[in-house]
Formats: sequence, C-alpha cells, structure tokens
Amino acid sequence: MLKFSDVRYHYQTTSFHFDWEMKAGNIVAILGPSGAGKSTLLNLVAGFIQPVSGDIEIEGKPVIGLEPHQRPLAMLFQEHNLFAHLTVAQNIGLGIHPGLKLTPQQHQQVKDAAKKVGVDEFLDRLPEQLSGGQKQRVALARCFVQQRSLWLLDEPFSALDPILREEMLALVKQLAQQHGITVLMVTHNIVDAKSIASHYAFVDNGMIASHGDIALLNQRHEHAELDRFIVAANSALL
Repeated sequence: MLKFSDVRYHYQTTSFHFDWEMKAGNIVAILGPSGAGKSTLLNLVAGFIQPVSGDIEIEGKPVIGLEPHQRPLAMLFQEHNLFAHLTVAQNIGLGIHPGLKLTPQQHQQVKDAAKKVGVDEFLDRLPEQLSGGQKQRVALARCFVQQRSLWLLDEPFSALDPILREEMLALVKQLAQQHGITVLMVTHNIVDAKSIASHYAFVDNGMIASHGDIALLNQRHEHAELDRFIVAANSALL
C-alpha cells in the first residue's frame, strides 16, 4: 500500500534512508526518539519535502514529484488547522473543494462525515465556539470526507487530556477498520501506539531500525535504542 524504495533525504548534516513498506489496512505507529526522523518520514509521504533519490509508492503508484494535494492521502496535524471565520460545515467542506463549491450530494457527504465523528450538531458553529476535542473531531471529519485510503497523523491528539485523547484514538481506529483506511501515525506515546496500532515502526538515526506487530512492544528487544525507548516509556507510566 505504502512503499519506500531506497529513499534518501539530506537535511544540513543529517542523512535519512528509508527502505520499508506497509500493507493496506494496517495502522502503523511511528515511534522513536526526538530528531530520529519520524516527522521527516511523514513529510516525505505527504510531499512537503522531496527525497534526493529513491521512490515512494502509494497503492502501487509513484508519488515523487506530485504536490501534497495531488497525493491520495489525508493528513491530521496536532494543530487542527481550522479556519476561524468558517463554520464547522465549511471547514469540513474544504476537504472536498477548496472553493467550497459543493453539490447537494457533497453537502450531504459533509453532514455524514460530521455525524460519523459526532459533531453533526455543531455544523453552523464557528471553531471558537468548540472545545479542543470538538475541533479535532472537525479536523478528523475533514479527513474522512476526502475519502482517501491513507491517513497521515502527526501527533494529532497529544494536546488533549488523557480521556479525550483515548476517545479520539478509539474513533480513528473505528473509522479506519470500518472503511479500510490505512493509517500512519507519529507518536511519542507508547500507550497511544498500543491502543490504536496494529503495527509499529521504530525510527532511529534516520532510518527504520525495527518494525513489526504492535504486540512486540510488550517485550524487551535486541535493538538497544528501541529497548531503551520501551523501558523509559514504561517507567514514565509508573
């Protein structure tokens, strides 16, 4: 579904090399220490940066050279990126048409997406009238209405309190499973990873050093940096 083939990228004195693939329908948590390359990996997929060599394929089609809006994916950031002067319905509708020129059928898609994430009662409200969790639900609805098979999540719920974060992760997992959406999520939180992901990929020194089933994070690892990461994350929970 998503494939990195000998992808290389350089930023100042740091080099990144990704050669990895994930299957359709998987929910993969991207873990690793700060500065390891997690966001770089996500930005390469999204098209915000371009590699110096190698190929990236989504659903078997190369995406190198395509602008972000041309790639078959939707992205959810830590900041909800809602437009303050637009209503909830309009913010969701931007996922369909940037000029908000929607057909009656597309207006119905907006309503359906809002209902899926639980904000259908707030369609006429402005973002300032919503809570933090409700704003992220609107942003999630905007992802959903795009009807993309790949979602990129860049720590989208880290600013929410633990209960809200758990609710949002459960909602993403439910939507992904119901609609066959593949999810790639950057997170620093191993609890979040275990609650939503089917698989993990651990980034270290600019490359994916370990990957596999999420259940493997319940045990010690031969890879020293991953083992330290797991021990530190578990210790922080005590």
